[in-house]
Amino acid sequence: MVFVAGVLLGATPSLAQDISVKIGVLNDQSGIYSDLSGVGSVVAAQLAVEDFDGASKGISVEILSADHQNKPDVGSSIARSWIDQEDVDVIADVPGSAIALAVSDIVEDKGRIHLNSGAGTAELTGAECSPNAIHWTYDTWALANGTGRAMVQQGGDTWFFISADYAFGHAMEQDTSAVVEATGGQVLGSARHPLGTNDFASFLLQAQSSGAKVIGLANGGGDMINAVKQASEFGITQSGQSLAALVAFISDVHSLGLQTAQGLVLTEAFYWDQNDESRAWSERFGALHEGKMPTQVHAGVYSSIMHYLKAVEAAGTKDADAVMAKMKEMPIDDPLFGQGEVRVDGRAVHDMYLFRVKSPEDSTGEWDVYETLATIPASEAFRPLADSDCPLVQ
Repeated sequence: MVFVAGVLLGATPSLAQDISVKIGVLNDQSGIYSDLSGVGSVVAAQLAVEDFDGASKGISVEILSADHQNKPDVGSSIARSWIDQEDVDVIADVPGSAIALAVSDIVEDKGRIHLNSGAGTAELTGAECSPNAIHWTYDTWALANGTGRAMVQQGGDTWFFISADYAFGHAMEQDTSAVVEATGGQVLGSARHPLGTNDFASFLLQAQSSGAKVIGLANGGGDMINAVKQASEFGITQSGQSLAALVAFISDVHSLGLQTAQGLVLTEAFYWDQNDESRAWSERFGALHEGKMPTQVHAGVYSSIMHYLKAVEAAGTKDADAVMAKMKEMPIDDPLFGQGEVRVDGRAVHDMYLFRVKSPEDSTGEWDVYETLATIPASEAFRPLADSDCPLVQ
């Protein structure tokens, strides 16, 4: 278990603080999710506290952070210790679906708040929803719906899937197939690969020979990166087929490089270069984080903590029930996610975006990597409440 000492932010000796809040940023700081989450999420949390300016509002905020090492038992142990021994009020970020679901249960049991930015499972606002949890940035339903629907609407109406042969890959393939077919497209076939395979040649050849306009990658992490690398070697996007990554982040694209990733299509909730406000915030972030631009997870940590702190101010208390009620009552309104709302199931609803990775010739700099193909409006981006199996939905 690793703890990083918190820094008291927003307090001044001359002002007596009426409310004292502790926020724990719990994530992967040393493994496969450390680039998309990790220390960058701590930086994002600190920027939120700085911008909120609690000192002028009688609210002091302390940020703690820890590495859950992608292990549910470690994450659960840290969450319990934070609440029982450190009196932490909020646990934020938490990539890794199994860890997120475990932390959500702990937080509900102990009457605290979970602001999730890093995990993908839509179950956080589905059957496993909690009155104490908000799922902020993205989820598997939004990624399948966003990429599948938008690609068909853009003309990519025939699909072939290369999927990881375990529950996550099956679910992503199934969910995206349903969206493709409901939007008028057709699924021509699929190939399933073992988790952690190094050779995608046979799967890519099947995808090529299918003639599908879109090859959907229902995998993630190292599998997705290896599939994209080998697809580039096969000249797939250059020959006219589109490659759609159903789970990918700007950190993955930066790692791959534009020469390899060019033409890749993906759905995200945020891009640093969308407007003047996102650029200004991202430049501040980069100055504190080795020049790196933020991922959608980092932006979600900032946005969710800002909304939480505004709710504490509006409620005049840090009581979890009162603050959660206020967070669902108040509209989302910030420079990174724009306008939105928090629904009764805990889903933060906002626009999502379909991006295509630029070619090296079209890029003007290291982090100039996306062109926007479509904006997916908030009303269409996430699973409708009418289809929810969350017990909080009446």
